Amino acid sequence: MAKTRVLIVDDQFIARQLFEMYLRSSDRYEMVYAVESAAFAEAFVRSNPVDLVLMDILMTDGSNGLSAAAQIKKICPSIKIVAVTSMPEASWLKRAREIGIESFWYKEASQETILSVMDRTVAGESVYPDKPPKVGLGLASNTEFTERELEVLRIMTTGVSNAAIARELGITENTVKNHIRHMMEKTGYKSRTELAIEARVNGIVVNVDE
Repeated sequence: MAKTRVLIVDDQFIARQLFEMYLRSSDRYEMVYAVESAAFAEAFVRSNPVDLVLMDILMTDGSNGLSAAAQIKKICPSIKIVAVTSMPEASWLKRAREIGIESFWYKEASQETILSVMDRTVAGESVYPDKPPKVGLGLASNTEFTERELEVLRIMTTGVSNAAIARELGITENTVKNHIRHMMEKTGYKSRTELAIEARVNGIVVNVDE
C-alpha cells in the first residue's frame, strides 16, 4: 500500500523535527519535505506530489498558513490539510473551516495525537476541536471574553485608536470604550496598552494580516 506523502510547514526547527519523528514511526506516511515558511508551500505543491500538509499558521517571516492553505486548496483541492498551532486565537478555527482545511490541531493542548488526527483526516474525516484551549490573561481567561470583545481586542493589537476600531467594526467609539473597560475590569490590567500586549503575547488574539 502506497504511503501518504506529507509536507511539513512549520517555522520552528524542533516542531519540524518532532513531526518528522512521528512520521518515521508510522508505516503509513512518508515525509516528502519540510519547509519553515508558508510562502514556499504553494510553490512546492505545484511541482511535487503531496497528499497531506501539516500547516503551521503563524510564522516568523510574516507568512501565515491560512493564506497558504487557501491558495493550495485553489490549485490542488485534493490535497488534505491539517492546520497546527499553539496559539488559542479563536477566529482561526472559523477561518480554517471557511477555507476548507480538513482538520485543526493544537500542538500543546490537544489530547489526541497528531498521528491520530492525520489518520482520521486521510480517512475522510474533518477533525476540529470544539473551542480553543483555555489560556489565562491577567485575572481572567480567554473563555471569559465575548466575541465582540475579542474583535475589539484583536484590532487593538495593531495599535490603532478607539475611533479606528469603531469605524472598522461599525460601532460607536463609546461602545468600543465600554468593551475595553469591561476587559480591563475582568483582567485587572491598568492600561489599554498592557491589555493589548498581553493578549497578543499569549496568542489570544492574533491578526495574521498584521
